[in-house]
Amino acid sequence: MPLSQSIAVGVLLAAGAGRRYGKPKVLVDGWLELAVDALRRGGCADVVVVLGAAQVAVPPGSSAVTAPRWREGLSASVRAGLARADRMRADYAVLHVIDTPDVGPAVVARVLDRAIASPSGLARASFGGRPGHPVVIARRHWPEVLSSISGDRGAGAFLRTRHDVETVDCADLAGGQDIDEP
Repeated sequence: MPLSQSIAVGVLLAAGAGRRYGKPKVLVDGWLELAVDALRRGGCADVVVVLGAAQVAVPPGSSAVTAPRWREGLSASVRAGLARADRMRADYAVLHVIDTPDVGPAVVARVLDRAIASPSGLARASFGGRPGHPVVIARRHWPEVLSSISGDRGAGAFLRTRHDVETVDCADLAGGQDIDEP
């Protein structure tokens, strides 16, 4: 398939209870809208919001899926999101997290473009040498990702085993810090 016709689906991981934060982070004012907007305007044809601890209405341009085993950790959210992306026939999944509100469309676009141009189909945002989100994974890698995740370990376990992941510095666009406490 020509690169221009590749379909990327954003998978927003937002199922957690946010224990350290004091509430599910999907309930923090504005974060859901910012993340969905970043994925949509960053090049994703569709956005799937993975819910769990809290059920909320999702913004226009996105759909919701519930990770039934969300209490097991991040892996349950990744599984639910990739399953939906698979049903949507996506070529790439753009995994993003709810708690990095300063990551905008320019970051998503830069990482997605690098993944599409790369022979590996793998790219990850980096902020001043620190790995972060979003992470883009081509469909051909999804079975291996799914076999490598468990509990609160997401796609990072898979990415650390690879030597062909494009690291995309985005420190000029955002800080990319996960916000774990209010």
